[in-house]
Amino acid sequence: MTTKMPVSTASPTKLDLFLDRLAARCLSGRLIFALDATMSREPTWDQACELQAEMFGEAAAVGGLEISIAYYRGIECRASEWATDADQLGKAMRSVACVGGYTQIAKILDHARRTHDKTPISALVFVGDAVEESLDALCGRANELGSRGVRCFMFQEGPDKQAEQAFREIARLTAGAFCRFAPGSAQELGALLRAVAVYAAGGLKALQGKKEAVKLLEQLK
Repeated sequence: MTTKMPVSTASPTKLDLFLDRLAARCLSGRLIFALDATMSREPTWDQACELQAEMFGEAAAVGGLEISIAYYRGIECRASEWATDADQLGKAMRSVACVGGYTQIAKILDHARRTHDKTPISALVFVGDAVEESLDALCGRANELGSRGVRCFMFQEGPDKQAEQAFREIARLTAGAFCRFAPGSAQELGALLRAVAVYAAGGLKALQGKKEAVKLLEQLK
């Protein structure tokens, strides 16, 4: 059963300021889409595959966005090649099976930093449900990304308080955004991911007229 997220009461003025701040810093059109692929995510992994396909398709309609998938599972932490083709990226993601293991968010943040230092990226999107690493260590890495102008959009599945604290801090330190959604809330997460992808591809103008996207962006803290 799908549980809807509470609608934010953020004022239009605050939302406009939030979007303007993002617009001023989102220029490169390259997005890392990172996921926790440990066993706790297995029940919703197929759903995530469908959502990323929608996200890539929406971004493709705007044009100009390259996406790389990054994920961790077991003792692995891997990333795909950059691509603009939704089918290619979807195939890469569907080939991943969830494996038990601890979280490796630090490695994802390190990967984003190294990638950006070679060729700038516009944002990092992360979807996960847990944090088992030192908050101080994660904040240190987030500060490195923030100093480089790389924003982290942190999407938390489920109610874990430790994960929420870490995700919020990473988002804050990178001038990014945080949103928590209920397990199985495909519609809400899908709209958020599409909004971020469209924004990364086309900036603020690309979001104009997309009422659903703006409404959901109001929920980003």
